[in-house]
Amino acid sequence: MVVVRAPATVANLGSGFDVFGIALDHPADIIHVEFAEKTTITVVGSGSQYIPCDPKKNTAGVVAEALSAPAHITIDKGVRPASGLGSSAASAAGTAVALNALYNKGLSKEELVWISAEGERAASGAAHADNVAPAIFGGFTIVSNNKITATESSLPVVACLPEISVSTRSARSALPTSIDLSSHVTTVGNAATLTAGMFRNDPLLVGHGLNDSIITPTRSKLISGYESVKTAAIDAGAIGVTVGGSGPTIIAIPKKGRSRYVASAMVTAFFSQGIRSRAYQTKIGGGVEVYL
Repeated sequence: MVVVRAPATVANLGSGFDVFGIALDHPADIIHVEFAEKTTITVVGSGSQYIPCDPKKNTAGVVAEALSAPAHITIDKGVRPASGLGSSAASAAGTAVALNALYNKGLSKEELVWISAEGERAASGAAHADNVAPAIFGGFTIVSNNKITATESSLPVVACLPEISVSTRSARSALPTSIDLSSHVTTVGNAATLTAGMFRNDPLLVGHGLNDSIITPTRSKLISGYESVKTAAIDAGAIGVTVGGSGPTIIAIPKKGRSRYVASAMVTAFFSQGIRSRAYQTKIGGGVEVYL
């Protein structure tokens, strides 16, 4: 048996749509894999009732098929599905790393990213790597032109998850089909600022780099109370706020020592809209951990 811990992730980060991603220190999935002649999947934990156990429809099952590595796979979900925290990516990436170890295949992290991305197709209809890359590499990742750049970081993050759902498919269908040149230039500048901030481990640059006038305005409309939560977070000490992945999670980069105040303000703002939520006071962390 091989056991792994697969972290939650946040993709896009406002200005880096389908390119940027970070791994979070928590929450995480715990995945057990054992040798088997045929793949079977058991899912327990947060939102498990909404996750298919059919290997052809589950990201973990698709990964097992791609690796030609049948296994009994048990996934204890710490990352709720339809949360914007890379739930399907955690299952796919964690399973890929676990089966690589179980079958001693010797695949590199980059090879495992692309295999895990194929697993993501089962959840969203597209083989995208912006969540699975940080899940495997940890830290901050850039996926562009089939190349992965990664750097370690320990910046604090507050991730506030309301008790509402936004599916990845719905969030993608709401995207604009064209953009104006001015918005493009501004977003490129913000993305560059965020990247510099990650490599310098500078929360001020990262917070400012979250700003985006293309994707976030459309996706934020799918999250009830977004604007009031964003305002509350900034008033409490957040440098920047944006939608986590496809939502409904909202992430904030807090000033030093302000994480708990930002977390409390975000939960309170959601509650004022009649929505319960949970705020994770976390940080950018490592990738999938293997326990043999």
